[in-house]
Amino acid sequence: MDVRGLVKSLFGRLTRRVGLSQVRVMSGYTPVFTAWGDKPWEADVVRAAVDAIARNGAKLKAKHIRRVNGDVIAVNSQLERVLQVRPNPRMSAYDFQYKLISTLLLDNNAFAYPQWERGQLIAVWPVSCIASEFLEDEGGNLYVKFYFADGGSVVLPYEDIIHLRRHYYGNDLIGDPNQAINTTLSAIHTTNEGLAQAIKTSAHLRGILKFQGMLKAEDIEAQRQRFISEYMTVQNTGGIAALDAKADYIELKNTPLVVNAGQMRELRDAVFRYFGVSEAIVTGNYNEQQWNAFYESTIEPIAVQMSLEFTRKLFSDRELGHGNEIVFEANRLQYASVSTKLALVSMVDRGAMTPNEWREVFNLAPIEGGDVPIRRLDTRPTDETDIPQNDEGDEEGGDLGGDEGNGDDDQAGDSPGGDPGAGTNE
Repeated sequence: MDVRGLVKSLFGRLTRRVGLSQVRVMSGYTPVFTAWGDKPWEADVVRAAVDAIARNGAKLKAKHIRRVNGDVIAVNSQLERVLQVRPNPRMSAYDFQYKLISTLLLDNNAFAYPQWERGQLIAVWPVSCIASEFLEDEGGNLYVKFYFADGGSVVLPYEDIIHLRRHYYGNDLIGDPNQAINTTLSAIHTTNEGLAQAIKTSAHLRGILKFQGMLKAEDIEAQRQRFISEYMTVQNTGGIAALDAKADYIELKNTPLVVNAGQMRELRDAVFRYFGVSEAIVTGNYNEQQWNAFYESTIEPIAVQMSLEFTRKLFSDRELGHGNEIVFEANRLQYASVSTKLALVSMVDRGAMTPNEWREVFNLAPIEGGDVPIRRLDTRPTDETDIPQNDEGDEEGGDLGGDEGNGDDDQAGDSPGGDPGAGTNE
C-alpha cells in the first residue's frame, strides 16, 4: 500500500471540514509547522546523535496502570498489548517509538494518530507529514491539517492527535525549528568538502612551464597541452615528468588550509550538545554514571512527555478519573555495573524486589515462583507472618534482640530492631 492508499484507508471516511480558519496565537507566530528536511539527516554527526537517542528511547516500555487509593495496579489491557508489541501492522513497538523520537528530535514536533474500532484501540500510526497547519472552527475547536509528500492532506481534531514537542518556546502550539544548529552544520559540511578537495589538490601537479627563447602563442599553448596530456592525467601513475633543455618546469606550492582535529572535535561536540548526547553514548563506550546522566537529562524527559500525552489522548475523562495512566519506563538497572547489580541481592532478601525482577537485571529468564517477594529470615512469602514455634512453645531463633540476660523473652521477641537469628536460648 502506497502513502496515498494508507492515508485514504485511515482518513478516507472522515467528514470534510468546512468553515475553518487559521488559529491566532498570542505569541504572534504563524501556527504552521514545516519539516526540517532531509539534509540534516544526511549529515553523519546528526544521524549519529539522533540514532543514539532514538535507539535507547525505543527501549522504553509502555505500561497501563491504575492508581487506586495510593496503590499502583498493573492493568493487563488490550491497549497495553498494542503499545508493547505492535502499535500498527507495519511497525513493532521498537520501530514505532524509534520513528516517533527521531522525528521529534529532527523536526521538534512529532504526531501520531490512534485508530479505534468499536471503542478499542487497534493501532497507533506516526504521521509523516511535510507540513501541518493549525485551524479552528467557529466554536473555537482546534484542528490540524496535515500535508503529505504525495500532495494529499487531511484535517483531524487536535484532541485526537498525539503531539510531542521539543524546544517549545516561541510558538504557542508547536516546537521551534532547529535553525539554531544550521550554522554549525554548514561549517561541518564546508569542512568536509574542503578536506576532500584538499586531498584531490595534493594529488595533482601545479606549476609553470618556462620556455627558453621566444615562441608564438599557439606554440606555447600546444606545448602546454602536450605536457598536460602526457604528465597530468591518471595514466601517468609514476608522477614524474620529463623535459628537455627547451623548457623548465617551476612547481607552485599549494598547501590547502584545513581545520585541525581540535576544531573538528569542537564542531562535532556542538552538535552532540545540541541534541543532549555525549560521544561516549554515541559510541556505546559509557560507564554507569554516564548512562545515568544521559537517561535523566535526555531519555527521561521524553518518557515523561510521552506518558502524559498518551495518557491524555488514549483515555476519556471518566477513565482518567478512575486513575488510568500510560507510563513509559525503562529498566535502568540493566545498564548498571556488575557490582551494582550483585548488590541488589539485599533488596531481594528484604522483599523490595522479587527474584524475577533481580534476574531481569541480568537479562535472565524468569523462574517459577520468582514473582513472590521473599524475606531473608526464612525466604517465605511476605504474606506469611506467623513465626514458627518449637516444641516448648517458644519462638524459633531465640532472643531476636540478641541481648543476653534480658530475661524477658516476650519483649525480646517483639523487638523490631533485633537481628533475626542473632541469639539462642540455652
